[in-house]
Amino acid sequence: MLLCLRIENFALIDQLELEFGAGLNVLTGETGAGKSIILDAIDAILGGKISSRVIRTGTSRALVEGTFSINAILSAWLSEQEIDLIDDNSIIISREITANNNNIRSRSRVNGVLVNRQMMGNLRDRLVEITAQGQTVQVGQSAQVRDWLDLYGGDNLIQKRQQVAVAYSAYQQAYQTLEKRRTSERERLQQLDLLTYQVQELSAANLDDPQEMELLNQERERLNHVVDLQQMSYKIYQSLYQNDAESPTAADLLGDSETILNHIVEFDSQLQPILELVRDAVATVMEVGRQISIYGESLEADPQRLEEVEERIRELKQICRKYGPTLTEAIEYYQRIQIELAELNNQEQSIESLEQQEQVCLQYLVQMSQQLTQLRQQTAANLASHLLAELKPLAMEKVKFQVEITPTSPTSTGADKITFMFSPNPGEPIQPLTEIASGGEMSRFLLALKACFNQQDGAETMIFDEIDVGVSGRVAQAIAEKLHQLSQNQQVLCVTHQPLVAAMADRHFRVDKQVINKNGNTEQRTVVRVTSLDNLKTRRDELAQLAGGKSANQAIAFAESLLLQAANHRQNNGEG
Repeated sequence: MLLCLRIENFALIDQLELEFGAGLNVLTGETGAGKSIILDAIDAILGGKISSRVIRTGTSRALVEGTFSINAILSAWLSEQEIDLIDDNSIIISREITANNNNIRSRSRVNGVLVNRQMMGNLRDRLVEITAQGQTVQVGQSAQVRDWLDLYGGDNLIQKRQQVAVAYSAYQQAYQTLEKRRTSERERLQQLDLLTYQVQELSAANLDDPQEMELLNQERERLNHVVDLQQMSYKIYQSLYQNDAESPTAADLLGDSETILNHIVEFDSQLQPILELVRDAVATVMEVGRQISIYGESLEADPQRLEEVEERIRELKQICRKYGPTLTEAIEYYQRIQIELAELNNQEQSIESLEQQEQVCLQYLVQMSQQLTQLRQQTAANLASHLLAELKPLAMEKVKFQVEITPTSPTSTGADKITFMFSPNPGEPIQPLTEIASGGEMSRFLLALKACFNQQDGAETMIFDEIDVGVSGRVAQAIAEKLHQLSQNQQVLCVTHQPLVAAMADRHFRVDKQVINKNGNTEQRTVVRVTSLDNLKTRRDELAQLAGGKSANQAIAFAESLLLQAANHRQNNGEG
């Protein structure tokens, strides 16, 4: 419950402190008097959106602060956030707003501890619920309507919705795993095709010897110079072993040297080793001559073999360009991809098990969603019956209302689209509420809807912003009684122009604008002032002012009758 509201330099408010109480608290005043500014301040305290315009002109800092009574839910929340209690009875929430060079900054505190926007959002739902005639947008949002329906359904429905959320999370994980595996499988098959082609190409190339390119180049040079090699080998043979010309060969000269050394050794045996060397040289030269002769005779031009060598060299160069750059590196790559190909072939290629797992998760999600739908259908019937009962006292006895549930694809919140359907007049087709309800009908509908949730756990303070605009006197009286009914279980704050509603208040505040002089009476400023109407006379006068259109005496009499009527209503409903 909101106990105290303190505002500094917020819009047209320079300084303001209000104390609210249990039951129905009403704010009245002329249009534009500043009533909505007070509600905007409460919204700002709880993390609502703000702009630089909320800071009072001529200042650079605004402060809004609310003191709320503590309860078990708030105590648990403070404990979770590790925020200490200031006392056993209240929690203080403040927001400081500063502007500098057109930049706006704000800091929120709970019991003096800085908190972020997300924390304030969680705390807001535990403190205050604001309802305005302009909530048509919310009523038209399937997600918001679904949340209302689920809240009305209570713990069983909320627990089933949590089960659906868990099932949806499991399905999403299974689906993502399957998609990842499918992507991986596509990549694996693409890699498999590539490596298979490369292995086949390299296998067909018969890459066995890293030196093959060098040997082929040598063979090509030999085949390209057969005639030259024949001529040169024959010339060597002639120089070493047999010469048709008159000049002696190397073998002849060594033979002559051997003969001479034989004679010398007869006289000097010290030259025997030299004689042996010469004899070896003669044998070596003769062997070289024989082999060079065989080599020369073996040489033969072979154009076909030369073409084969040229073709093989071209093939190996192509392989090296693709897999090399050297033949040694190409052979190493061939050996490596053979291993990779074997590993790819050995991997499990079937994704049937993952597909089966995804289907199991989907079927479970569908099953949980169907159970949730069944609970929602039961809850929808109960809500429709309850809401129609709440609407009857609000001069809407003939309306039709139902909660339409249509199937959608499963999500974390189920597989239902929820729409409030409405027909205000007999014989008219039922249509979406937001498309057919007038402003006054929407006001009463929202009030009746909140009455349906009055027994649900929720915020202890409900705020209604001009929810009674544009309704007749009889309907206004019904709204007043409904607001009073709500205020028996929760604190209600209501901005109203209706004297019938204001008369029912437990606490009545008048809001008006005043022009004050500042800076030695040289400057005039407009400020918002709030007066607590604590006695019957001040309340009577304000109600008479609200009634308007009557003579002074008639307005006073009308106001007195409203106060008497409100007192009788309280007495008839068990209040003192």
